[in-house]
Amino acid sequence: MGRSADLPRVAGRFDGDDTGCTMLHVDMDAFFASVEIKRRPELAGRPVIVGGMQRGVVAAASYEARRYGIRSAMSMSQALRRCPHAVVLPPDRAAYSAASAEVMSILRDVTPLVEPLSLDEAFLDVAGVTRLHGRPGLIAATIRARVAERLGLTCSVGVAPTKFIAKLASARCKPDGLLVIPAAHVLEFLHPLPVTALWGVGERTADHLHRLGIRTVHDLAETPPDTLRRAVGVAATEHLTALAHGIDPRSVQPDEVEKSISADRTLDVDLTDEADVARELLRMAAGVARRLRGREFVARTVGIKIRFADFRTLTRVRTLPGWTAATTEIYETAPDLYR
Repeated sequence: MGRSADLPRVAGRFDGDDTGCTMLHVDMDAFFASVEIKRRPELAGRPVIVGGMQRGVVAAASYEARRYGIRSAMSMSQALRRCPHAVVLPPDRAAYSAASAEVMSILRDVTPLVEPLSLDEAFLDVAGVTRLHGRPGLIAATIRARVAERLGLTCSVGVAPTKFIAKLASARCKPDGLLVIPAAHVLEFLHPLPVTALWGVGERTADHLHRLGIRTVHDLAETPPDTLRRAVGVAATEHLTALAHGIDPRSVQPDEVEKSISADRTLDVDLTDEADVARELLRMAAGVARRLRGREFVARTVGIKIRFADFRTLTRVRTLPGWTAATTEIYETAPDLYR
């Protein structure tokens, strides 16, 4: 992908028009640093750098640190020259992997078509789940709310007709934003951007394009292909011309088969009456069964998780004698597990 640092930022918004949008790009905000700050609330509002010590490199920087020009892959010595009072923390890969697993679980609760790109970002194809979860823009808003509620972290989401445009959209609305690019407005969004925003335009290619006077994506889209071929070659010309016209046929490629479907809800008040608990279990059992049938899945293990007011959590599971996607069978098991 092109260099997201080259993209001008915009406020996240959803104006209600998500026509033709089936692709979402979810990108956690300053992920490693945000996980560390969540674990150490006293660091909130301070410049935080995650990475090697004096001779290492920056793995992540909080947005407070980024205001000093600190970026990933910068040497730690340079970063500390720019911000001597920054808090430097060593990476905790286990903590980041655990948080990433929770994020990906939230995304796979929406659709099995999830393609992780790294620990902190993923593509989703929501074309097949809009009848279940609502329109793409609303799905994106729900994902952001669930990530905030469950993990206490923020993410930015781009919603668009293609993977390429969705990734550009998430970069433009960071941090903590939502940007929807309807199909009819793709070129309006894309063409004013610097040509370095295009996937595949690194420094060398950018130099070739700049020498031709190509500064924006619109400039590239208007350049004759023969001129581009002489500058960057045949393959790059075909690739960049397609992107400059908003064309990206890539599909989402899930990296694993979904193994579970779940539903959960944090209630505003404690449930103390068994009848109220039963009604809540029925509601969630019906939702899970509906999603199983919608994806043509069956399941054999039913489990419940209960969190108490003091945040103690209990989990109980039972394996059924046969496979099912029926609400009645799932629900009949859940109250027994509760009792």
